[in-house]
Amino acid sequence: MFAIVVGGGKIGANVTRSLADQGREVVVVEQRPERAAALAEEFGHRVIQGDGTELYVLERAGITRPPEIVAAVTGDDEDNIVIAQLARERYGVQKVIGRVNDPRNQEHFDLLGVSPTVCSTARILALVEHEVPQHDLVHLLELRNENLAIVEVEVGPSCPCVGAAIDRLGLPDGSRLISVVRDGTAQIATDGTVLQAGDQVLAILEPAREGEVRRILLGR
Repeated sequence: MFAIVVGGGKIGANVTRSLADQGREVVVVEQRPERAAALAEEFGHRVIQGDGTELYVLERAGITRPPEIVAAVTGDDEDNIVIAQLARERYGVQKVIGRVNDPRNQEHFDLLGVSPTVCSTARILALVEHEVPQHDLVHLLELRNENLAIVEVEVGPSCPCVGAAIDRLGLPDGSRLISVVRDGTAQIATDGTVLQAGDQVLAILEPAREGEVRRILLGR
């Protein structure tokens, strides 16, 4: 596998290091001369110094081959969108990964079809929400290409679903409960599973169904 990583910050360097350690062919592109020089001390010829939004820089990195994967992981969302679009539309790269630095820019990545994306801020926020006692509904994973999301819901004592079997909940089409964690033990959710207070329920659903699922499980 040949991969190009655009952005030589901590994330880009770690991705490059991991791929190199696995014996993969990888090139990292970094715009800042001093940072590129530091990377070259570790990665040698795998480092290309230049602006990854420039065609000639991407071509020096080998994008015309093309690579199996391009990861646009700079600290600038606009640059990551441009790099991802160039890789996919001009050079025919099939797998492009974009880093989202500001979650508010996620919709721009979505509108332009840049997928999959990774947003460390959103993931950390989900982890924080998960640790809040009696948390509401937490987004664990967004499957944007499939228009699906995996969410976790903690069932409180006053929730309307307590004591109800899953097949009696009236969940909408486009949603399904997939597992229940009870007293630290996970079990596959079946139609006959009866929900109890304290259960942590995983559901897979279409984003448009989130409000209905929230109302049925949490009553709000």
